[in-house]
Amino acid sequence: MRRAPWWVLLSASGAPVLLVGASAISQVLQGPAYNPAVETLSILASYGARGYWLMTGILLVLGTCYIATAHGLREAALPGRIALAGGGLAAMALTLVPAPLSGGALGHGLVAAIGFVLLAVWPALAPRHRRRPAPWGLRFKVSIVASALMCLCALWFVFELQGGKSPGIAERVVTVVQAVWPLVVAVSCRVWAGPGEPVPTKS
Repeated sequence: MRRAPWWVLLSASGAPVLLVGASAISQVLQGPAYNPAVETLSILASYGARGYWLMTGILLVLGTCYIATAHGLREAALPGRIALAGGGLAAMALTLVPAPLSGGALGHGLVAAIGFVLLAVWPALAPRHRRRPAPWGLRFKVSIVASALMCLCALWFVFELQGGKSPGIAERVVTVVQAVWPLVVAVSCRVWAGPGEPVPTKS
């Protein structure tokens, strides 16, 4: 018995692929004046940016991917699935409060922070409290390490925003790590046979 539907692999893989692809295209559209090491992804999605509509659309699709993945990860505990879906809603909400081309924006920063936190803690909330075996990506120790890594990446990003030299790099690292982990969990659920069930073999 599969522990996640086949389509959860599509939604889970769509998040990192679309995020990286859209940001790369938007960076090209923005031109050489944009420095990805120093400037954040929010600049690419701000009013007046050349890739504004692309990044806005991708945020909506990205949020949808997170929500769909949360729905499909049936082996994950409900609090973890809610946190993952909440991260998706936060990504979609960023389209309502885009950052300006220069300077800060309280509303945008608040929504982004909520999204980062939800996507960082959902792995730790996803394991079920049970004795029977679980898919690799939903085992307690693995999930705690994943959440800890995401929190450290997020703290690095915050540190860089306070005058560091590479906030753009830090943001890209944390967003990609957070986007890839649901795919890791989805794959582990798909290949896991479950307790007492035979592991699928090639015929």
